[in-house]
Amino acid sequence: MIEHFLAFDFDPNRTLQEQIRERLVDAILAGHIPVSEPMPSSRGLAKQLGVSRNTIVLIYESLVEAGYLVSSSRRGYFIAPAFHEPDLLKGQRGRNQKGPDWNRRFVCKPSSERNIVKPNDWRSFEFPFIYGQIQHDFFPIEQWRDCARRALTGAGARDWIHDRVDADHPALIEQLRTRLLPKRGIYAEHGEILITIGTQNSLYLLANLLLDSSKVVGIENPGFRDAHNIFRNFGARLQLQQVDDEGIVIDDRLKGCDYICLTPSHQVPTGVEMSRARRQQLMSLASEHDCILIEDDYDAEINMKENPVPALKANDPDNRVIYVGSLSKSISPGLRIGFMVADESLISEARALRRLMYRHPATNNQYLTALFLSQGYYDTYLRKIRELYFSKRDRMSSAIARHLPHLYSPAGRGGSSSFWLKTPEGVDTEKLSWQAARNGVLIEEGSIHFFEPNPPKNYMRLGFSAIATHKIEPGIELLRHTLDHYQS
Repeated sequence: MIEHFLAFDFDPNRTLQEQIRERLVDAILAGHIPVSEPMPSSRGLAKQLGVSRNTIVLIYESLVEAGYLVSSSRRGYFIAPAFHEPDLLKGQRGRNQKGPDWNRRFVCKPSSERNIVKPNDWRSFEFPFIYGQIQHDFFPIEQWRDCARRALTGAGARDWIHDRVDADHPALIEQLRTRLLPKRGIYAEHGEILITIGTQNSLYLLANLLLDSSKVVGIENPGFRDAHNIFRNFGARLQLQQVDDEGIVIDDRLKGCDYICLTPSHQVPTGVEMSRARRQQLMSLASEHDCILIEDDYDAEINMKENPVPALKANDPDNRVIYVGSLSKSISPGLRIGFMVADESLISEARALRRLMYRHPATNNQYLTALFLSQGYYDTYLRKIRELYFSKRDRMSSAIARHLPHLYSPAGRGGSSSFWLKTPEGVDTEKLSWQAARNGVLIEEGSIHFFEPNPPKNYMRLGFSAIATHKIEPGIELLRHTLDHYQS
């Protein structure tokens, strides 16, 4: 039985020892191995799996040390007594016992909200015009490993191994305060910065602290779907504001807002940069009507403009701007390191709330990130990424102009490693995305970014951060053929 359970294809990106041990643990916990019979011999199992006998011996010995197996002299390895009744380990109830009706107990159901859907297997698509992911070939893995070695040895390990209760790692706070934030024109004290696990987490903390059914929040439409869902789940009334070539439209409807959440540097999803005149208009409105601005500067570090406009927070004498940033776009989306900059009293309450949720982001990740910044690896990586994105943006712009000229949207010219395109009326880009996926082309339909009851369906977003440069031209050409077939 165990031989059959262990017949699987190895993942070339993981060690054999890790995969075999994992498979054996799964088999033990699931009760697939007879407790009265010895485990297969190390020689026999090694031959079956095509690995060295030493690999199997090391795995067996590690499972003995972990308490899964026991060794019997001259008889072999057996399942430890603690794992003889797997059903009890899994906590299975009697078949006649009725479980709780969870649907009746939920006070909210986030799963019912519309959300952006990205396939887990996006890497398998030949032309992944997906937004928010990176081309892993260019990630500086050796430099990251160097920082990991430093963080895991000697004083480095002692520095992060203990719980900091509700405090962040001072090295990361210092790197943000002195290296990253000044690039955006922001100068903050230590007590004005909080580390989070990404932009969504920052917005959730703020919504929990500041919003209820009596509050009105102005948001961009189209805009950031997660922000919309978070604010709505806390009962806030949402004021939808249109977006044009200068960013969010400023009109009298915003005067009644308690908060306005926006993406001024690269509007989500259009990529529009908010004009200086409109920024001044917005700051004046906030001051005159006692409104707080939530500035989501999610991709500031990979801004491809030669002279990007400073953050709203850079000109905030009254502390009316809450600045939310992230390293997901500039380092890695899987890192989940974000930060919030605001008045110290707000940061203090956000820290207290964060403690109730998860105390603080993993300190080892914070320290590793701080090392990556302090050693200069981050700046070197950013230069390479910007050069790569410049090349991709130009390639993408040319390909769209050549193959899809009637879809090209000047307002979204490669704003944040993506293009926002409008198709002819009558084209449903959700259906188009299904057809394109069959041809290996992955695109993002645009209606998900609109929040009215009947959103327009003829928009789409094409990202270029994850696709290889040489794949852009043939991918856009194939998308054109798919669109032609759709319209025929």
